[in-house]
Order: sequence, then C-alpha cells, then structure tokens
Amino acid sequence: MAVKKKKDVSGQRLICENRRARHDYHILDTLEVGVVLSGSEVKSLRAGNAQLTDAYVRIENNEMWLVGAHIAPYEQANRYNHESRATRKLLAKRAEIERWHRKIREKGLTGVPLSLYFKGSWVKASVALVKGKAEHDKRHALREKQDNREMARALKDR
Repeated sequence: MAVKKKKDVSGQRLICENRRARHDYHILDTLEVGVVLSGSEVKSLRAGNAQLTDAYVRIENNEMWLVGAHIAPYEQANRYNHESRATRKLLAKRAEIERWHRKIREKGLTGVPLSLYFKGSWVKASVALVKGKAEHDKRHALREKQDNREMARALKDR
C-alpha cells in the first residue's frame, strides 16, 4: 500500500491534519513548534500513522506539551516501541511559551494542534491558540461554505 504524500511548495510533507479544529474553534494565533520524538515514533510518522483528533496543548513549568495525540506503534520496533498516546514535549522559544501561557490563563483560550508535518527531516507541529465556537457559529460557517460551493457551480455552468 503506497502512502499518499502531500508536499507543500516549501518542502513540507503533511503527516496528518486536525480538520475538526477549524470547524469547532475560532483560530486566533498559530505557531510552528518542534516535537520531541523517539525513533520508532518517527518511523511510524513516516508511514503516516498519526491522529490529532482529541489532542490539545498544555503548558506546565514553562514547557509546552502535546497531550492526546495518537501515533500508532511501529510494527518492526518490537520491545523498543513507544506508547501510542504518550504526552510529547513541544519545542518553542521561551518568550512564545510565556506569551501563550498568559493568554491561556487570562482569557480562557486553549491550545490545539492543527497539523503534523515533516520539514526537511524534522517533525514539526502547527499549533493554534483557539476559542470555542458556539453552535450557531458552526451552522453559519457550514451554510457559508455550502453557498460558496453553489456559487462556484453556477459560475462553472455558465
């Protein structure tokens, strides 16, 4: 089975994306961070075995952590395999971590991963500072998306 490779123009290869985050939250700020991983985790990511659906970002002791991300165990790693839902450290500048920590504490915002990707040989994560959408906001976004699709179809048919 071939792995579907999506390449960006900047040499990035997408591993997985959290599309639900864009539907459930208003994205206020994004940040590119590095991810601390073991060898078996990287090999599993090269095979595209990851999910970010229930993952979130937690800040403790001036360190940023990715909680709840699922990286499937690598089959050939035998006893040196990793735990699939382990908490993983994220690497960012101290000033960025402190700025996000202040916003999360004061305004009640949340950190959510948007995507995991390879940038060269490094695994990077795009994380976002988000605020939850109300149910009517979600319906409005879906209606707007559907209207845009219908307009594009109408223009195409003309």
